[in-house]
Amino acid sequence: MKSKLIQILDEKGNAVEKAIGDLTEKDILKMYRLMNLTRLWNNKALSLQRQGRMGTLASVRGQEASNIGMAMPLQESDWLVPAFREYGAMFTRGVSLSDQYMYWGGDERGARFPDNLNITPACITIGAHLLHAVGIAHAAKIKGEKIMVLSSSGDGSISQGDFHEALNWAGVFKLPVVFVIQNNHWAISMPVEKQTATETLAEKAAAYAIEGVRVDGNDVFAVYHTVKKYADRARNEHKSALIELVTYRMGDHTTADDATRYRKPEIIREWEKKDPIERLKKFLTTKHGWNEDKEQKMMAELTEQVENAVKEYENVDPPEPETMFQYMYSEMPWNLKAQLEEVKEFVKAGGK
Repeated sequence: MKSKLIQILDEKGNAVEKAIGDLTEKDILKMYRLMNLTRLWNNKALSLQRQGRMGTLASVRGQEASNIGMAMPLQESDWLVPAFREYGAMFTRGVSLSDQYMYWGGDERGARFPDNLNITPACITIGAHLLHAVGIAHAAKIKGEKIMVLSSSGDGSISQGDFHEALNWAGVFKLPVVFVIQNNHWAISMPVEKQTATETLAEKAAAYAIEGVRVDGNDVFAVYHTVKKYADRARNEHKSALIELVTYRMGDHTTADDATRYRKPEIIREWEKKDPIERLKKFLTTKHGWNEDKEQKMMAELTEQVENAVKEYENVDPPEPETMFQYMYSEMPWNLKAQLEEVKEFVKAGGK
């Protein structure tokens, strides 16, 4: 069984015009801007990490089309349940650049998003958040809410039991949840072909009686329209779906990894030809009069935005010790309350 790869915009920037559908020039420019913003944010974060000004980071370079394309079709009332390589999706939904710098700098307050954004914090434990997405979707169905939940994970999630549990539950109870797998071909140093015997990840949907499709994850148009189709269906018909976005992790797994030890450089060179930002730039240049003057102006604006976010992140007061007890439970249990009081006394005594 092999799923056909859905593609609208090819590597040379040529698009199937009819398939672009309702996307306006304004929409496409927004996509391009967000994709570039995500890459600039990512590159700056990597630089900060190397300087000791930020903690371990998971690079998103090469996956910008998947990130922005999956988030743009969501409605305000929908939920985004991300893993840890979805910065672009978070920015698209309204998360601030400085908050994400704070989070990856070790300040958990960066994961305390405004309630109206409907985003759960990044989930570092592989695949665990898929069950959170199913829980939100099931609660929404019980309450009669017309929303859907989008969960994004990497290909490494398919090796977790939580993946089976989540998709099985969604299929059995017909929940309004769309599972997106960003298949970037690597789970740290484990290639995807050593994780599964199936030819594609999309076909795993058949075991749960839900629909599965395979999309060019570096084609922002194809990602957008595919997610929109299944998000609308989930919202209106309470049907789940599995969307495999075929992309590539252009950097190391995290800044604690060295991918040159297990990955050949010629593979990277091949995928650089499929760069999602470059192909959209080619399309804009050919079809919408994009030029270097507009490019330079945009990049200057985005760079300033990123630099301002860094200043905001580095000038925020450090968190108080008691914040480590917050945000875990809706109502703090007695044992944590006791520990919190101990910490307060410890701080009051000058750390003695």
